[in-house]
Amino acid sequence: MRLLPRNLIDDFWGGFAAMLVALPSAIAFGVTIYSPLGGAYAAYGALAGILGVTALGLVASTLGGTKRLITAPCAPAAAVLSAFAADFIRSGASPESTLFLLMAIAVLSGALQFTYGAVGIGRLIKYMPYPVVSGYMTGVGLIIIASQIPKFLGVTADLTLTQAVISLTAWKWQSIVVGLATAGVMLGAPKVTTRVPAAILALGAGVFTYFVLGLLDSSLLNVDGNPLIVGPMGGGDSGGSGGGFLDSFMDRIKAIRSFELSQLQSLLVPALTLSVLLSIDTLKTCIVLDAMTRSRHNSNRELIGQGVGNLASAFIGGIPGAGTMGPTLVNFTSGAASQFSGIIEGVLALITFVLLGNFIAWVPIASLAAILIVIGIRMIDRHALALCKSRHTIFDFFVILAVVIVALFVGLIPASGTGIVLAILLFIREQLKGSILRRKISGSETFSRRRRPNEEREILQERGEQTVILELQGSLFFGTADQLYSVLEPEIKTRKYIVLDMQRVQTIDFTAAHVLEQTRDAMAEKNGFLVYSRLPMRLPSGKNLGQYIDETGMAPYKSAARVFDDLDEAKGWIENRTLKEAAGILKRTRVKDDEEKPLELDELEIFKGRKKETLDALAAHLVKTSYPAGTRIFACGDPGTDLYFVRKGLVRLMLPIGGSRLRRIDLCGRGSFFGELAFMDGDKHSTDAVAETDVELFALSRNNLDTFADQHKKAARNLVEGLASILTKRVRFLTNELISLES
Repeated sequence: MRLLPRNLIDDFWGGFAAMLVALPSAIAFGVTIYSPLGGAYAAYGALAGILGVTALGLVASTLGGTKRLITAPCAPAAAVLSAFAADFIRSGASPESTLFLLMAIAVLSGALQFTYGAVGIGRLIKYMPYPVVSGYMTGVGLIIIASQIPKFLGVTADLTLTQAVISLTAWKWQSIVVGLATAGVMLGAPKVTTRVPAAILALGAGVFTYFVLGLLDSSLLNVDGNPLIVGPMGGGDSGGSGGGFLDSFMDRIKAIRSFELSQLQSLLVPALTLSVLLSIDTLKTCIVLDAMTRSRHNSNRELIGQGVGNLASAFIGGIPGAGTMGPTLVNFTSGAASQFSGIIEGVLALITFVLLGNFIAWVPIASLAAILIVIGIRMIDRHALALCKSRHTIFDFFVILAVVIVALFVGLIPASGTGIVLAILLFIREQLKGSILRRKISGSETFSRRRRPNEEREILQERGEQTVILELQGSLFFGTADQLYSVLEPEIKTRKYIVLDMQRVQTIDFTAAHVLEQTRDAMAEKNGFLVYSRLPMRLPSGKNLGQYIDETGMAPYKSAARVFDDLDEAKGWIENRTLKEAAGILKRTRVKDDEEKPLELDELEIFKGRKKETLDALAAHLVKTSYPAGTRIFACGDPGTDLYFVRKGLVRLMLPIGGSRLRRIDLCGRGSFFGELAFMDGDKHSTDAVAETDVELFALSRNNLDTFADQHKKAARNLVEGLASILTKRVRFLTNELISLES
């Protein structure tokens, strides 16, 4: 509790500084929105900007919850609403009905923002592609600049931008001088001081310049009917509504009676445009704030708060807004620590209006226009021009340019649609540029971890070309489906087994699944197999690839497709089939190793061709032993005293990799041996040996070998040389496999 007063003081100064930045811009935005209704409504626009700052500061800051975020009227709101007001007035609508429709757009926009947050769309809006956001902001900036140039020039007639620029006689030199003075201070003030916001100094310079010119032209010092200033908050000239702001507000309420549902359709597009732009502006500011404060905002909660804030602003006659970058950064650098700074900013804006309402009446329109022109210039993403210098980013530049052009000549919603479509096309283009094939390995270059006799290894190497392992990567979708088929097509013609290593696949859609189904059917026609291995249990999208393959029928039961959790299991299955085919005993049902008879000593590879007398002598020094499935034969770290020959079954060699985790590094089947390293160098075992199935073994201890060597020196020497020869061939096979993996 001791820290509470200090935090409140920090929040006060942060909110005060933010109010000084937000208020002049809000007044300018309000004047911009209301000016198409006629000069008399400029004062109403100024007041609407102030009310917007107040309502948004109080409500959005309370409900949104993002610390230090300042919500205030912003440029996107001014661009959308001023364009709509101008179009409606040109169509013959009255100012009173236009005021109501502006309020209706703001209400619909706030309701849409609330809906975005309530249904969880906030997480999606912040992922809007940067080229689209850049094009948005540049387009809005140009729209703001174009709308303010006539006001900067002092043109009071209802002229288009081109007409205003070429009608030199309609220019007011006093307005131009005031605008130049304001813009000069707005641009130069930050180089002199940052203690006072540049917008405040610029507005003060504009007012001062105006009164200096008033000494030369006394007509400038008349507040009533003066088109160069905002005018009194209580009303305007005879051309206005005539009854002050309250009467104007009541006129909007009365206009509800004449509202027809057919008009709702014309409001949906600007409301949708406004809601999306305000949401993007807010969440973009939140992301920057998160990076600066190492915090994390709640996107959906913030959109709910923004939506309710914009609803409150619309109902009291204010203009909508968003979490804005400038006031937020000022708030942060001024020491604010919580969302109370935003509430304080809203309260101070209302107090400022009450105390300085009469002063606001003398604010020159040209000063507000100059401030907005500078803001518009700063909104233009000039860094986007650098994108056209590189062939790698030139298409991103064209996306930004397309969004800007559509925003200027068609509208902001079509611009958003154009940008998103182009961004999607760019994404697909990038996906197409990458290869979905990471590595291709022939079956003659890689083998399973199962230890096999050398004669079997030679058969597998000889017939290895009938197998290919394709390691796929990236996204398998409609855009890469043709590339996937191009990878598979030549293999279908020449291979019997196509193994797809799916470990690095990030996504797969039904189009790619259909290509794989066609491949499976093509392999079935030639009695081949399509083998899937290492299917990710969870893709980045959350999809379970194994489950997806089952659901889409890519590997139906008893088909030409097979699915294995591990690549080594897939290779082992293919090797078993290959060896049985080579022996001419391929059967319809698989014969398991543990169902075969145990090997005798002369059937082991290392002892083939030995004299019967020698083998009989050696047999006296061997111990026949057996282990049921799941039994540990020895553990890592146990003394290595015995060499084991597998007569029947499978033995799994496991390497401890930390804690209780184990990784299978070898599988020893009938005819192979294990434990040889510790047996030969006398060191401890470096792996665990576990019976995969029921196994039967010959065990030869080091002491028994020494005893046998004393009686049969040549036979013992041949045994050791045979072990060395087999181990050497294993190392050569392993070396060749590593080379193929590196290539």
